[in-house]
Amino acid sequence: MGLPRFAKTNESSSNLYVANCGPAVGLDLDIVKSAFSKFGVVSGVYSADESGTRVIVSFVDNSCARAAFEALDRRACEELGGRVLHIKYSVFQPPLDKVQVNDSVPVCLETSDMNIPGICLIHDFITIEEEKELLAAVDSRPWKSLAKRRVQHYGYEFCYSTRNVNTNQHLGELPSFLSPVLDRISSFEELSNTLETSLDQLTVNEYPPGVGLSPHIDTHSAFEGSIFSLSLAGPCIMEFRKYTDIDWISKSTSLDKEVENSDSSSSFLRRAIYLPPRSILLLSGEARYAWHHYIPHHKVDLVNDSVIRRASRRVSFTIRKVRKGPCLCQYPQYCDSRK
Repeated sequence: MGLPRFAKTNESSSNLYVANCGPAVGLDLDIVKSAFSKFGVVSGVYSADESGTRVIVSFVDNSCARAAFEALDRRACEELGGRVLHIKYSVFQPPLDKVQVNDSVPVCLETSDMNIPGICLIHDFITIEEEKELLAAVDSRPWKSLAKRRVQHYGYEFCYSTRNVNTNQHLGELPSFLSPVLDRISSFEELSNTLETSLDQLTVNEYPPGVGLSPHIDTHSAFEGSIFSLSLAGPCIMEFRKYTDIDWISKSTSLDKEVENSDSSSSFLRRAIYLPPRSILLLSGEARYAWHHYIPHHKVDLVNDSVIRRASRRVSFTIRKVRKGPCLCQYPQYCDSRK
């Protein structure tokens, strides 16, 4: 993919155009990111053009970009070898024919802004070092290749053809590398309050750039209420959809099969949230049982006025409790146990 297009602006934004900075002057993009990260979460650093002397630094939050601008514009930056930086605000202009990002859905940074009961996101749930250890642990074990991504299953294997698990085929206890994550879930009140029984199933997914998930609800009869998703290595946008056309829902072959082309099938409510690396997402109650969740198949995501490139890989840990009986939830129109 070519360099992103951008336009300088005098208005505050979360993106900074930084001149006298970049690989051509001996400053690797990771070094630039580290220098600017002291002002807030940097979602990406990109070459602004082919010269290698100008970069775009993209923050998640406008206030962080403003703090960096005020501290560094036309001043020497010690972390960047004392170079004097020349900074402007900028707005990304992605090529819309190639990047159809989020279809103008506002992207929330916190679940409190989503107005969906039962959803909770905790940022920086694990440390960078813990993230490295978890990635090393799964990379030391065999992967199973699907059409577009790789997976690992622990506790019970998830069968994609039926969207269910065989409770008679127990694979063993969850791996020891997951124990610190489970312990931390128990230590967070907003997470542990949703747990009725211990978690016993783990699916590890590895997503290359541009690969996501089609809209689906995790099978009601397969798993209990609480579902946890830990994001590692790279960010993504997760969209949630609540379909309001009950006739369309009833005509679906299965609510839990991935629904392609569902945009034109029915009217639905839409919400979206940015999942940064090392964050954990909880789905329970209505969020788990009544809302389809979906990861757009993009290489680039638009988070408000920031364009964020997907990383070379994103790895997710989906942690669940296998259900041993029928689902008795309060959302029968979405429930396979009632069909």
